[in-house]
Amino acid sequence: MNKETINYIILVAITLSIAIILTLILRKILSLFISKFAKKLKTDPTNFSFIKNSVGFLIYTSAIIFIFFKIPFLKSIGTALFAGAGILAVIVGFASQKALANIISGIIILISKPFKMFDVIEFKDGQKGVVEEITLRHTIIKDYENRRIIIPNSIISEETIINSSIQDEKIRKHIEFSISYDSDIDKAIEIIRDEAQKHPLTIDSRTKQEKANNKPFVVIRVISLSDFSVDLKAYILTSDNDNAFVLKCDLLKSVKQRFDKEGIEIPFPYRTIVYKKDLKDCQKTDKKT
Repeated sequence: MNKETINYIILVAITLSIAIILTLILRKILSLFISKFAKKLKTDPTNFSFIKNSVGFLIYTSAIIFIFFKIPFLKSIGTALFAGAGILAVIVGFASQKALANIISGIIILISKPFKMFDVIEFKDGQKGVVEEITLRHTIIKDYENRRIIIPNSIISEETIINSSIQDEKIRKHIEFSISYDSDIDKAIEIIRDEAQKHPLTIDSRTKQEKANNKPFVVIRVISLSDFSVDLKAYILTSDNDNAFVLKCDLLKSVKQRFDKEGIEIPFPYRTIVYKKDLKDCQKTDKKT
């Protein structure tokens, strides 16, 4: 190995090392800026996150171009590739079609903002979580089991999603309760309303006029007369998606305890099983009588 080859190897090693170090430093600075200053400046951190994830791509691309131009052997290869750019464009076009679609979709997400970082979103298949990061290729979502869902931008941009954080984070949680036909409906409604209204996560959204008219701020309606039960639904406003879940869990427990104390029955279906042998014995008895 001659001295010139060794110099080229050193050049490549130094260039890539600088690219790696520069990428790490810039990503660290941008991460610090996003976490500390985005809220103070009242700007959307999604924009900065996308730029942060583009930094590495731009730096490494620049480093590779620099290496090609500095090493004669690679430069001649680059010239040959450029001469056959038409064929190369077709090959690269097919190879990078999905990658390019993800990048374009990521830019569209950045511009149109159907969701942003830290938004709570849900998909039609039931997957739900918080948007943690939007990169050039994919979006990372942290679900409520602390796992990461990684979805390509081209796919998520075509998905139907429920965004619980866009514009207004408040949630009107619908909680259903079932009571037996023998139970007192008005008493059950009073218990549910009392438990909901005294819960610290419940929000009172009534106007001054509604308060003056003593309108309850938790609305409860009879929604169905089922085969085994009378079904009630409570409409309760709370601050966000996470609190809505906690509120529901707490009320299911407290309302059940109040129902048990005050004689409100939560029904369950009854089944009568008749064995074939017993049926024949009954038929014989009927014939004798």
